[in-house]
Amino acid sequence: MKKRLLGALLCAAMVGTMLAGCGGSSDKAADTSASGVSASGASTSAPAADKKFKVYLITMDQMDQYWVNVDAGAKKAAAELGNVDYKWSAPDVKDDAKQIECINNAVADKADAILLAANGPDAVTAALKEAQAAGVKIVYVDSAAKFDGEATFATDNTAAGKTAGEQMKKALEAAGKTSGKIGIINVNAATASCVARETGFRSAFEGSNFEILATQYGEGDAAKSKDIAANYITSGVVGIFGANEGSTVGAGNAIQEAGGEVIGVGFDKSDTILSLIKDGFILATMAQNPDVMGEKGVKAAVDALQGKSLGGAVTDTGVSVITKADVK
Repeated sequence: MKKRLLGALLCAAMVGTMLAGCGGSSDKAADTSASGVSASGASTSAPAADKKFKVYLITMDQMDQYWVNVDAGAKKAAAELGNVDYKWSAPDVKDDAKQIECINNAVADKADAILLAANGPDAVTAALKEAQAAGVKIVYVDSAAKFDGEATFATDNTAAGKTAGEQMKKALEAAGKTSGKIGIINVNAATASCVARETGFRSAFEGSNFEILATQYGEGDAAKSKDIAANYITSGVVGIFGANEGSTVGAGNAIQEAGGEVIGVGFDKSDTILSLIKDGFILATMAQNPDVMGEKGVKAAVDALQGKSLGGAVTDTGVSVITKADVK
């Protein structure tokens, strides 16, 4: 009798243990499922498309209306996508060390991607390597560094510079001038986009009797560029080319003060440049599409973050020639 009772108790204990084991397994499965993994080991986390990505735009400076337009395009894309935490960061002036600081700050803020308009091709390389090592995707807008990015959205600056030169040459010849000195105001000797514009501009005068003077650098500052342009005018130039917004504004203001005889051609579109064109102190400007750069840049960054391979593709975002006939 005792043996039968002992056996019954042992069976009951075994059943209880088995039930407890099933309960533990069930609890564990529930916990695992709650953490984003099913009992079978398959991930149940939300797809990457639903993730909020932190994307920074870092430009060369904050001085030009041009960068405001890049920012506007980036904001538009961020609003359309709905999964982007977007920020614009830039130095107050064009300065390599300050731009590097902006990159480092973005990485420290756990940016997922950086849209970069590089101030120069080499200075930011070390900072970009550290950013990439931290998992940050790099997309270039306007001007790339010598470091592989996911994609680049920029003007074909050499071709656009040549178009600017052809516009000036045509106007000079129409005015009966087939020779003379021409000045160039550029940002600096390192900014790849502006150097390419200068190269294209010079190529338009190859084989002609015009003399292209040594380039002067105004750091994109309109006041400095105006002083350079005034010196060019004093030396008897027949034309001045400005390689970016500040350079163009400075050239136009100097031409205006000198009486408007010198032909000015420039780059970028701003209210001031359009006013100078309307008043006849700048012949034409090469208007880029900075808003397109910002918009496409943000969308490309999100594509890259969601696993799409962009292959480092370079996209020409186009340029338009604006003359007095286009300004109302």
